[in-house]
Amino acid sequence: MPNKAAAAKRMRSDAKKRFKNQDVQSELHTLYKKLAEQVKSNLEQARQEARILISKLDKAVVHGIIPHGRADRKKARIGKLLRKKA
Repeated sequence: MPNKAAAAKRMRSDAKKRFKNQDVQSELHTLYKKLAEQVKSNLEQARQEARILISKLDKAVVHGIIPHGRADRKKARIGKLLRKKA
């Protein structure tokens, strides 16, 4: 346990941030899985899902949840997935 009040507050705020970040990362993972399923059945719907996912990735980068390099790599893979099925 921390000895100082500031350290205790930091632990509390870190826990809140960790839960929020996990929620966002889980949502991104779910959207990617949903996109992969949509590509198999409906390409036009998949393109709309891709736009939503790319937007969420960019927002996650702005909020510091994921690094921009990881988001760029995921966006490239999304594009590759869509081009492969087109």
